[in-house]
Amino acid sequence: MWEQSDFVNLYQLEWSNALCADRKELDVLGIGAYDCGTLIGFAACSADCETMWQIGVDVLPKYRRRGVAAALTSGLAVEILRRGKVPFYCSAWSNIRSVRNAVKSGFLPAWVEMTAKPEDIVNEMNQ
Repeated sequence: MWEQSDFVNLYQLEWSNALCADRKELDVLGIGAYDCGTLIGFAACSADCETMWQIGVDVLPKYRRRGVAAALTSGLAVEILRRGKVPFYCSAWSNIRSVRNAVKSGFLPAWVEMTAKPEDIVNEMNQ
């Protein structure tokens, strides 16, 4: 597991779902996946409130659809629980890949927020 000081150099576009540059102080814990020494996937959580930590995950395009995101997400969720916090995973229902990852990682829908996005944005998320 990586603590906050271990991922200060990862605030880059390819890890922007796992980490939030605008709220760095909330990012508290992370886990990475490697291929021959190269970071290929990263999941992190933000302490959005005192008792619940939100998980975000990114996997480099070349390594997607291999179970990397689910392994990182579920591994991080277990560690969050071990620390006495409640893990949660947010995703737009239109982001089919993200919703599938959440379900594959053991998460179940608990609440729904309704929003509308232009069709081109939804199509881009699902490419």
